[in-house]
Amino acid sequence: MNDALDRHLITITQRPELVFSHGQGAWLHDEQGRRYLDLVQGWAVNSLGHSPALITEALQRQSQQLLNPSPAYYNRPLLDLAARLSALSGLERVFLANSGAEANEGAVKLARRWGSRQRGGAHEIIGFEQAFHGRTLAMMSASGKPGWQAIYPPMPTGFLKARFNDLASVERLIGERTAAVMLELVQGEAGVVVADPGFVRELRALTAERGVLLIVDEVQTGVGRCGTAFACQHYGITPDLMTLAKGLGGGVPLAALLCAERFNCFEPGDQGGTFCGNPLMAAVGLAVVNEVCREDFLAGVRARAEQLSVGLQAIARDHGLLGERGLGLLRALELPTDCAPQVVAAAQSLQPVGLLLNAPRPHLIRLMPALNVSAAKLDEGLGLLRRALEIVLR
Repeated sequence: MNDALDRHLITITQRPELVFSHGQGAWLHDEQGRRYLDLVQGWAVNSLGHSPALITEALQRQSQQLLNPSPAYYNRPLLDLAARLSALSGLERVFLANSGAEANEGAVKLARRWGSRQRGGAHEIIGFEQAFHGRTLAMMSASGKPGWQAIYPPMPTGFLKARFNDLASVERLIGERTAAVMLELVQGEAGVVVADPGFVRELRALTAERGVLLIVDEVQTGVGRCGTAFACQHYGITPDLMTLAKGLGGGVPLAALLCAERFNCFEPGDQGGTFCGNPLMAAVGLAVVNEVCREDFLAGVRARAEQLSVGLQAIARDHGLLGERGLGLLRALELPTDCAPQVVAAAQSLQPVGLLLNAPRPHLIRLMPALNVSAAKLDEGLGLLRRALEIVLR
């Protein structure tokens, strides 16, 4: 820990001793003048890379018109973004929020509101082991991250855990008190663990048959990250509720909760938030969605995803690693030992340019490049990753 940098900050994480000053596209620059090829991009947040002109222009244009009239009034970007998300998803209703945790919390609230009216007070939410849904108290209870239940006791109750990709474990938990099943199609924090297509289709059928809601958390996978507008389209399903954040704002704080018309059961006052649906963030979100969800753009994402997957497979073969996995431009490289933090540090320290990576688990490297990353930048990143692995593994 660097006391000079940390002396005014509440301790929440261990950061490297870097202070970033500016970024452009795939590159970040620190105050010492070094530059880094960024394959983290704010944890899959910067859909279009650092400081894209499209976002700058949307912010400048909207900031000169209207910032926040209050969520008690309509504004045009709010209405336009909601309509666009509805058209893309097939889910008729949208609530705009500020973070993924807030959107997921809203989904649980909506599910419980529906359960109280339509299922005789049903309130339990079935989630999955190793899942991650955010850091509010309720979302920590909804998550399956080991050890989280012991940090802030007592924790909110009503959250059960099934095993990922195990339909029978879900079926055993569904009962009269079940309001919803909450699923990540790719468990990012668990190490980019991808849901099996057959499991997802059967889970969709099971929830429909049992009359409980299916909530799909697309905070990390939505808005082009997996090569389709939403990852659920890759699986050929439509959830009852869906949450978005991260890439939706392209770098600004923006999230969304979407639901089918028949589940639109909040009463005025049940849900809200001072900054929810403010026109400044909604204008950015609309610009990002209109850019990213074009079919030609998504085709480019799929092409770069294939390039990244093939490149990681080659690295795994050459270095005797365990392999790679993922969906779209959300991928992980599995290492033979718990040396991922050392690889991250070695990549960051490379000369003359560094490489930014993420280690969600001690044996895993996660890569989340901008969706418009070029083929040349991906090749450069793969080359830098090889160098970092050679430093650590030799």
